[in-house]
Amino acid sequence: MQLNLKFGVPHSLRFSAKGARGVDFALKNRLERRYGQGHLHFITRSCHRRRPLLGSMRKRDALLRILDEVRTRYEFLLVGYVVMPEHIHLLISEPRIGTPSTVMQVLKQRVSRALRKKKRSNPNQMHLWQGAASTEARSFWQHRFYDFNVWSKKKRIEKLNYMHMNPVKRGLVADPKLWPWSSCRFYQYGEKCVCAPDREPK
Repeated sequence: MQLNLKFGVPHSLRFSAKGARGVDFALKNRLERRYGQGHLHFITRSCHRRRPLLGSMRKRDALLRILDEVRTRYEFLLVGYVVMPEHIHLLISEPRIGTPSTVMQVLKQRVSRALRKKKRSNPNQMHLWQGAASTEARSFWQHRFYDFNVWSKKKRIEKLNYMHMNPVKRGLVADPKLWPWSSCRFYQYGEKCVCAPDREPK
């Protein structure tokens, strides 16, 4: 896939928590979309009310399969990612078809349809409570996602390190290479998986 980006993807990275400072604060202010500048986009999308709706291996595997299908359909580079129990981080190029917002909308809808659980209605409950339960069952993702433009090699490595260290900081694994639902092992070992990242063409 030939896309016009301004820098290359490194074949190896050093993993540290360095560079993660200020990321959470920055994400809270990244609702503005800036497209068409040849940048990568560091995207964060959280599950509804930050609930662990991606808490099982099966669900995280399913999300990665869907992400790979969406990448093929909309033709963007997937530079890195991590799937956590209650949110995801992606580092992607702008797609040939649509925009990153298009990609995230399609990913949101497809994952939600595939993974959400419908709650059984209780005929003894009041209609008001039935409506509330129905709304809760339909909600898989938060309404908005956060988007940070990544314009340099330094920023790209910072975001990749941040993503890969996320499971370690959360206490899910002792080493980033032990979390299968990230791009860490691809950069460390060139390991292929159901959703292997792209190497940017030179």
